[in-house]
Amino acid sequence: MESEDLRKLETRIDELINACQRLRQENQSLKSEHDVLNQRHVRLMEKTRVARERIETMIDRLKALERGHS
Repeated sequence: MESEDLRKLETRIDELINACQRLRQENQSLKSEHDVLNQRHVRLMEKTRVARERIETMIDRLKALERGHS
């Protein structure tokens, strides 16, 4: 009976070790994906800032043209 209990315990420990390794790999993958998404977000924020500045400049130029023709 003890040897059967020991085998069950060994099997369960092996399953836990495998689950741990799988979770570590998944965690690393998620961290990498997070880093990529974070970098993409930073680039998009910069593009948005540049676009906003350009649009504001165009609006200012249009307003100046409008005042010049009034």
